[in-house]
Amino acid sequence: MKKDQMRKVNRLSLALLFVSISFNVFAQRADTMIMKQEPTLKYGQSTPTNGLLEKAVFIGVPIAMVTYGYCALDNDKLMEINLNTKTEIREDYPRFATSVDNYLQFAPAVAVYGLNAMNVPGKNNFRDRSMIYLLSTVFMSTTVRGLKNATHEQRPDGSDYLSFPSGHTATAFAAAEFLRQEYKDQSIWYGIAGYGVATATGALRMYNNKHWFSDVVAGAGIGILSTEMAYWVYPPIKKLLFKDKSPKVLIVPNYNNRNLGLGMMVKL
Repeated sequence: MKKDQMRKVNRLSLALLFVSISFNVFAQRADTMIMKQEPTLKYGQSTPTNGLLEKAVFIGVPIAMVTYGYCALDNDKLMEINLNTKTEIREDYPRFATSVDNYLQFAPAVAVYGLNAMNVPGKNNFRDRSMIYLLSTVFMSTTVRGLKNATHEQRPDGSDYLSFPSGHTATAFAAAEFLRQEYKDQSIWYGIAGYGVATATGALRMYNNKHWFSDVVAGAGIGILSTEMAYWVYPPIKKLLFKDKSPKVLIVPNYNNRNLGLGMMVKL
């Protein structure tokens, strides 16, 4: 490939990182602005104006990412970007293969519980954050599975027709947004670290030749939206289902590659 083409593809490889980190920083600033406007609001409460502003801030970027990925299924120019990205990666790393992405996708969520175990308090208690992560996982896995079956896109390596969107990337970005939400009041760097890990997961999916660039972009958007939705819908669910006591054990679903599984969280 010519040098200008190589530079173009390399920029595209960094696009997901730029968008995800930009979203993280922008969302953090928006959170701060909303909190300054209404410092007496409790969790789950907002004025009508702030509620609309918050939704506009948090859904615009991930919706654009999902839209991009979906449009790339049947757009010659966007499909060319996918092909060029794959070609560049395979030329530079023809034998690249790793299973790290299978585990890295869960790292930001594990960090939430690890930080709490080290007495770094997050936004919610064990029960509430676990239920939010449960809802996020359900929203994300349902959406990913439905789109994979509906779009029937072949993977870059030709192994099957379940390429769109990237489930690993969706899982990673859902977890990254979960980490950001729980610890955004402690430091912006928790969210940035989580999004960095999620971006690495998406990149590895492309380097493993399992997903197109557009699959990864769409997966990231779905993951972010799933966690945002979980935080929006949980407060009324909490009022209906729970009293003051929090459970010590919670079963949480996991989505890994093409399989759904269950994990158990125990509060010590």
